[in-house]
Amino acid sequence: MTDSKIMADLSSHTPMMQQYLKVKMAHPHALVFYRMGDFYELFFNDAHKAAKLLGITLTHRGKTNGEPIPMAGVPYHAAEGYLARLVKAGETVAICEQVGEVTGKGPVERKVVRILTPGTLTDDALLGSYQSSNLVALCIQQNQIGIALLDLSASIFKVQQQTYTAEQLPIDLARLMPSEIVIDEDLVDQNILEVIKKQLDCPITKRPNVDFNLNNAQKTLCDQFAVATLSGFGIDHLPLAKAAAAALIHYAKETQKTALPHIRSIQLEQSSDFIALDPVTRRNLEIIEPLFEHGTSLFQLINHCQTAMGGRLLSRTLMQPIRDTALLDQRLDAIEQLLQGYHETPVRLVLKEIGDIERVLSRVALGSARPRDLVQLRHACAQIPLLRHALQPVIQSQKSVLLNDLDQQLGDFKALHQELMAAIVEHPPVLLRDGNVIAEGYDTELDELRQIRDHAGQFLIDLEIKERERTGINTLKIGYNRVSGYYIELTRAQAEQAPADYIRRQTLKNAERYITPELKGFEDKVLSSESRALAREKMLFEALLETLRQNIANLQMMSAAIAQVDVLSNFAEQARLYTWARPSFSPEIGIKITAGRHPVVEALNKAPYTPNDTFLDVQHRMAIITGPNMGGKSTFMRQTALISLLAYCGSFVPAQAAQLGPIDRIFTRIGSADDLSTGKSTFMVEMTETSQILHHATHQSLVLMDEVGRGTSTYDGLSLAWACVLDLTKRVKCLCLFATHYFELTELAQEAGIDNYHVTAKELNGQLILLHKVQQGPASQSHGLQVAKLAGIPASVIKDAQKRLKILEKQQQQHLQTSVQSDLFMQLEPEIEIVEKTVEIEVASPALDYLQQLDVDNLTPRQALEQLYELKALAKKPVE
Repeated sequence: MTDSKIMADLSSHTPMMQQYLKVKMAHPHALVFYRMGDFYELFFNDAHKAAKLLGITLTHRGKTNGEPIPMAGVPYHAAEGYLARLVKAGETVAICEQVGEVTGKGPVERKVVRILTPGTLTDDALLGSYQSSNLVALCIQQNQIGIALLDLSASIFKVQQQTYTAEQLPIDLARLMPSEIVIDEDLVDQNILEVIKKQLDCPITKRPNVDFNLNNAQKTLCDQFAVATLSGFGIDHLPLAKAAAAALIHYAKETQKTALPHIRSIQLEQSSDFIALDPVTRRNLEIIEPLFEHGTSLFQLINHCQTAMGGRLLSRTLMQPIRDTALLDQRLDAIEQLLQGYHETPVRLVLKEIGDIERVLSRVALGSARPRDLVQLRHACAQIPLLRHALQPVIQSQKSVLLNDLDQQLGDFKALHQELMAAIVEHPPVLLRDGNVIAEGYDTELDELRQIRDHAGQFLIDLEIKERERTGINTLKIGYNRVSGYYIELTRAQAEQAPADYIRRQTLKNAERYITPELKGFEDKVLSSESRALAREKMLFEALLETLRQNIANLQMMSAAIAQVDVLSNFAEQARLYTWARPSFSPEIGIKITAGRHPVVEALNKAPYTPNDTFLDVQHRMAIITGPNMGGKSTFMRQTALISLLAYCGSFVPAQAAQLGPIDRIFTRIGSADDLSTGKSTFMVEMTETSQILHHATHQSLVLMDEVGRGTSTYDGLSLAWACVLDLTKRVKCLCLFATHYFELTELAQEAGIDNYHVTAKELNGQLILLHKVQQGPASQSHGLQVAKLAGIPASVIKDAQKRLKILEKQQQQHLQTSVQSDLFMQLEPEIEIVEKTVEIEVASPALDYLQQLDVDNLTPRQALEQLYELKALAKKPVE
């Protein structure tokens, strides 16, 4: 039976199941975690799904319409691990808690207190330390798109609006690293959905059209920021950006079930502010994630940040290198100052003591902070004076504007630290549920209530002694249980001696239990003091949170400054350990790298690394690189891109020196595989990526091309590679490193702007020695059989291949001799006869007729490929 049929008639269910089904009807697309005592339970289809995803037992509870109700559950105290797995799987979870008191009249009141989605997480248990939870909204009208990003855990809120293109959207979204994308449910453009699904592995959530209403967006944002106008944020003239941002505010409030006091401003970005890195390039360069399971990415290598928030900022920095060279120089100045003062500056030691304040503040703002979050914040406040003191030797020279600004932004939180020291015990419990969080001496009323509660035992001992003396019954006992409360117990034989003021409370088999007015008064006082003490603690804790919320702006500034100092000191540490150099920037297009190294290969390779130079400028835009496999062509190209990327992140770089001109995009076409999900062969994937580069690269782009055309026949591939080199050099005019095994391409060095380079190798006693040095000029041979031998190909196979190679080389030599003789013969023919023959061939050849009709200048790479096949087919037709 489906859930819709089950919910059609609520009257057939028990009151508790009726309550559950009403909650489920309000959240049909979420898994409902329904709190029952010490467990979260799931029912019906939710139970089936959760049991499958989590590997938990599927059981049953009661019946509906004669059928058992499927049920699955997880312990309340261990729920976070299960929730993390569900959200990682792309599921939305509604947390339904008990909020009412047990009355015995119907089920306990419950309500959904929070909805967990991949893009709205703030808890450390649900997010990795270096993982961001980025919620992204898209608002599209005609050829314009508004994009908004909200990270609740880091209080980041950004927007942009621009012309919409299917090619640019994946680049912008990849830079934002969305965890969840929100779109208008009325958006009918399936192309956009296909682009998102194809390029990004994140869930898409459809929201009501009213959330994206252009007319209401202004008011939503003004209310959120408590302003009368948005002109101060620079987005007044961007209606789609505002609509996307407003949709995120609506969605975040609905999922968090509270206001968002920590989202206080919004930042306008432009795609042109950053170097564009499409998803293919990010993957090929292994910026955040390695290509292979046991590999190492650039982020994994250089992330030695001492705080989690610094690590996340580093990740964002690598994913969106900026083009503002003035800001980049400020970062480089700061790194230089940190390096100069390193020997006496314990900055990183202090940073190591600071917790994840960024996320703590988000939980404070959302009302979900726990006692230990406040302990983290308290400890961070204590470290601020130490951090500022550690920075003093570095900033005294006044050579770094950025470090001076960050020092001021760290602020002074002595008063807040003292408040938290007085308020919270040194080692509080995880949850506030059972109290014992507020420190003794912080609140007089709470201390009095605790005094009563904690000294109940002594009172009962004193009362028992007193009653024994008064009654003369030495076996009289005073006890307590949750059912009966406090009582005086006498044996059945002694019951006749009970004083007149003893009021019978309970009769047991061999005893009678009584209560007295004095004991009853004490019971009321003790029981009420315990509940009142807990209520008082909760009130005081909430008051602390409110105090923190009032200081949220300064605390966020402090948190952001700590993250920036952490990233800068991390870059300085990297430069110190691996001898990285400060890059410089030039307004002239070009890349000049002296003794550059690949940072990951150098760090992980035990053998000494061979550095190489890179030189590209307006007169030398194309470098054709030849040489053997494993010789280092790919490594050389990638290191050029990574050095450029690091420089535009504001980091020192692995080189002796580096000077870079303006770069707007980095493209890579390195390696391919069949894309079975879309039915694309290796060659089609290669051509698709090549097409993207040819269409979108500009004269300021850095392009890496590796083995273009190797996925098809030799002549087709060579022709395509040849045409691509010329197009990139003459029309696009980008800076390009083009690695190839087609030695015929080296002839193109005769063209202006194209140079030959090769990676060196030697053969010694039949063994191939790869030198990994890039030098000018073409390679002499590919050493393919020697590389195959290194890879472990059986000797018998290598021997047969050598025989066949000699035959092929001999045939080629004979063919060349025949061609030379033919040319000599043709030179002896009268010129008029040659012309006549040529004209005759042109008239009779369908291929030449077809070729004359082609508009070569307006062909796309894919169309050119199709025309080549057509020409090949026509050439096979007999001459009429």
